[in-house]
Amino acid sequence: MTLADLGVTRVPVPVPFIEAGGPANVYVIEEADGGLALFDAGIGTKEGREALLAGFRALGRSLGEVRRIFISHGHIDHYGYARAAQEESGAPVYCHPRDHGKLTGRGRSPQGLDLYAAYLERLGAPRELLGHVRVHFQDTQRMARPLEVVEPLSEGDRLRFARFSAEVMHLPGHTPGLVCLWAAEQRVLFSDDHLLERVSPNPLLDLEGKAEPEHKALCAYLRSTERVRQLPVSLVAPGHGEPFTGHAEVIDRLLVFYDRRQTKILDLLREGAATPAELAPRIFPHAKPSQLYLVLSEVMGNLEVLEERRKVRREEHRGRIFFSLREQT
Repeated sequence: MTLADLGVTRVPVPVPFIEAGGPANVYVIEEADGGLALFDAGIGTKEGREALLAGFRALGRSLGEVRRIFISHGHIDHYGYARAAQEESGAPVYCHPRDHGKLTGRGRSPQGLDLYAAYLERLGAPRELLGHVRVHFQDTQRMARPLEVVEPLSEGDRLRFARFSAEVMHLPGHTPGLVCLWAAEQRVLFSDDHLLERVSPNPLLDLEGKAEPEHKALCAYLRSTERVRQLPVSLVAPGHGEPFTGHAEVIDRLLVFYDRRQTKILDLLREGAATPAELAPRIFPHAKPSQLYLVLSEVMGNLEVLEERRKVRREEHRGRIFFSLREQT
């Protein structure tokens, strides 16, 4: 089974930051009425626009033929061009409700940035580095025009295309509202950033407009991954990179990777309690100041897994969150 058999064309779109894991894939899908659907829409940069339009020209088609736009999750390399594609086609844009705020821009308000700054400071981030986080978020605004209206896309929704049908799977982790498409009959999983062949998806810290996160990214990701590993997948169409096979082996390698990182964190905590920001440079010694948000997300995600497994405990002193080893009985 190939994507062409399903009436699907993969269009890689360049992304201007290496953390993404290479160009983002836009999947152009034949609709039953002769039109087209998109699963993801690329990024709203000049280079992104040119790559997407070149993909349409190679097919002999145009954006005006798009009938529906499905967004896998609210990161700019996957939805940044959705507003422009919608204006060209009039197509509705669909996304899981938990990521609507990202697509509409409400999650990037000044008040939202203040919440992130305050929470990262509680994790021990030096105040002078918080400016890098603000710059990072503000830079993203230039690559993704907000949408005014986003339609809901929910767990169990059935999407029918010209040559196949797919079930929407809500797989929170990388973001609270990430969804994948599962074409069960053909055993093809459109995995976007939930499962990549050579890159571990960042379990990103997400406040969802609150002062205290309810979404424990890596905990949620590992539970979602258990669901995916049970599927009889023959082909994975990821958010970055070429389609691949052997999804169970990829997941198993990923689980070993996280286990090793958590073992390292436990070893560090044997030296005494620490904030996530104190642990971060010892786990990521070569990280740049601009990567503070990504690094703290990774560290906090692994600490939350260890906390859920009752390996560590958290306490808060003088406005800072500390983790320490939990005594085993």
